[in-house]
Amino acid sequence: MTDDLISEIKAPRAEGSIIMVVGVGGAGGNAVNHMWNLGIRGVTFMVCNTDQQALDKSPVEQKIRLGAEGLGAGNDPENGRRAAVETLPEIRQRLEEAGTKMIFITAGMGGGTGTGASPVIAKLAKEMGLLTVAIVTSPLAVEGKIRYEQAYRGIEELRQNVDSLLIINNENILEIYGRLSLKQAFGKADD
Repeated sequence: MTDDLISEIKAPRAEGSIIMVVGVGGAGGNAVNHMWNLGIRGVTFMVCNTDQQALDKSPVEQKIRLGAEGLGAGNDPENGRRAAVETLPEIRQRLEEAGTKMIFITAGMGGGTGTGASPVIAKLAKEMGLLTVAIVTSPLAVEGKIRYEQAYRGIEELRQNVDSLLIINNENILEIYGRLSLKQAFGKADD
């Protein structure tokens, strides 16, 4: 190989990447913000949220507010789902403009936006022919039965629309990093 070819291969693509990592909702946005702050290169990052304040605080350049309100989903997955459906044309456009071929969707399951919107985004990605991978967290037992049941339903819907699904059990994170504060332990999960 010539030196020119080697430098061409190593050079990051300024216009984006065929791989997009999308953080959906609060937990998904936090994970993507963490990756962005680490300076990970070679992928395009995007955050999608119903909460405008969370979007405003994100350092990630590509942001989509799901729905018109910007006030969050109120821990109701149906609100998250409706907001994502309203915003599907913009999500499709961003995926197409970036030249995305593979999408990683990250979300916390059990609340409103991540649980309701991530299956909608995954379904769109599959319809577009993208390799679709989801990495999600399940709620802690102390968060209650309703949140757990919402997470279970959201995960099952997501499973139908992805090529691969990785579920991170937050209970295991606490077992592994039990000496750390909750914030520090969940920070380890973002790593």
